[in-house]
Amino acid sequence: MERLQKVIANSGYTSRRKAEDLIVQGKVKVNDKIVTELGTKVTNKDIIHVEGKLIGIEEKVYYLLYKPEGYVSTTNDEFGRKTVMDLVPSTKRVYPVGRLDYDTSGVLLLTNDGEFTNLMTSPKNHVEKEYSVKLSGLLRKEESTRICRGIKLDTYTTKKARIKDVAYNKKNLTTLATITITEGKYHQVKKMFEATGHKVLKLKRIRFGVVTLDNMRIGEYRLVKPYELRQLRVLVK
Repeated sequence: MERLQKVIANSGYTSRRKAEDLIVQGKVKVNDKIVTELGTKVTNKDIIHVEGKLIGIEEKVYYLLYKPEGYVSTTNDEFGRKTVMDLVPSTKRVYPVGRLDYDTSGVLLLTNDGEFTNLMTSPKNHVEKEYSVKLSGLLRKEESTRICRGIKLDTYTTKKARIKDVAYNKKNLTTLATITITEGKYHQVKKMFEATGHKVLKLKRIRFGVVTLDNMRIGEYRLVKPYELRQLRVLVK
């Protein structure tokens, strides 16, 4: 069962706040009866009309996409660039959970569940995101330590991170490494390394919570498995 205002908002008809206003104003019917009480719960068997228009209760879906580089993590792009929506089924009104940069590949979740999205993206829930990075220059141990302890960026200091699997290419003067963070601010991983003098040459998210890219090819998508959903929700409790 779902709250009526949430169902209306998830249908795409209007925002949740506006849906609450419409309910209070008596403009919403459930099974041909006007409902004015906020918090009324409905199921997918109920027939809902808002301002005379039929509203459907969408089944919740959760996709994992192995995002390629060269796609923006939005539902549409004002500059006409390819979006991640070009890679997943169009029968459901899904949207990305957070985002990956245009030139970043890897794990991207998409859903039509707004509550799940808020849980996964809220900074207070500390969901781990793990990235494989290729850096310019040779990352020194003291630089890794600075990043892992938390580094000052713009107007904030990052939370603690972990760096492992550091490997050097002394011929090309580059470094490969894996970093795990619990935040997701704009360009955060790139800024963290740039603050120590290392440009990120390649970035790939290889894990989001418990979800990984195992046995997937770039550009592929699959349904998130029920046990993965359960574990993701456990992580934020």
